[in-house]
Amino acid sequence: MVGTTHRNMGVEGVEGGVGLTALLVAAARAIETHRHDSLARDVYAEHFVLAAPASEGWPVRLQQVPDGDANPLWGRFARYFGLRTRALDDFLLRSVHAGSARQVILLGAGLDSRAYRLDWPPGCVIFEIDREGVLAFKHKVLGGLSATPKAARVPIPIDLRADWVGALADAGFDPAAPSVWLAEGLLFYLPSAAETYLIDTVDRLSTGGSALAFEVKLEKDLLEYRDSPLYTATKHQIGIDLLSLFDGEPRPDSAGDLAGKGWSVSVHTPFDFTRRHGRGPLPEQNDALAGNRWVFANRPRP
Repeated sequence: MVGTTHRNMGVEGVEGGVGLTALLVAAARAIETHRHDSLARDVYAEHFVLAAPASEGWPVRLQQVPDGDANPLWGRFARYFGLRTRALDDFLLRSVHAGSARQVILLGAGLDSRAYRLDWPPGCVIFEIDREGVLAFKHKVLGGLSATPKAARVPIPIDLRADWVGALADAGFDPAAPSVWLAEGLLFYLPSAAETYLIDTVDRLSTGGSALAFEVKLEKDLLEYRDSPLYTATKHQIGIDLLSLFDGEPRPDSAGDLAGKGWSVSVHTPFDFTRRHGRGPLPEQNDALAGNRWVFANRPRP
């Protein structure tokens, strides 16, 4: 009976609401992986997509999309997620290789497989914080593939609305040691106060030599882009209404808050990385990506 419950939770964790967006990102990573000019390779991504009833019919290769790159969802939007994956992969590896940080915390880890696919230096510990159902689903799929992590992996099954700080400490996190934090595709689902709490908490738990990357949206009115091809295609093709999932409150200036606390902060548009890598989305009319910003922050050593 316990096993059945575990399996059901594993599916339910990614079958609805924000959990379903984890499958969307996995499908995008699968498509990116199979591109001839791939920016990021995630050989596990397609297995997540095919294992969940909600997404088993989604494409995992661009050749499975009749209009290919012209498709707003599986072309441009998927390429965006591939680009984001590469930029954040590079940030994480650069952060752990450049200093002494060996604790990596994935906030709202979703179906992130970085513990398995990136080449971590010795001694790294990857803490993955997400709801129990999401982590159970991921565990089931990766277990079926006999996947082996390339660093110590510590799943922490807890909702970010609960006492995740206590759970992280119980799992062995050391606030006196440098850490690298990642909040990928997370903050715009949270109420403004929850974002502020999360950023303040990361600041409080981060000693000198720590680093943080996260994504925000700057739009004052998200509904201004309700007719954007990215949003309409995502809703019509796979039934995910992103605008109904995003929190509509005015957003805090988390990048500015960190800078005020002494962090070194850089803010980029995704298009900066498109130009850097020579592939990825470029600005267009009525662009749902126009307000997206990728923020990279480092806390200097004393």
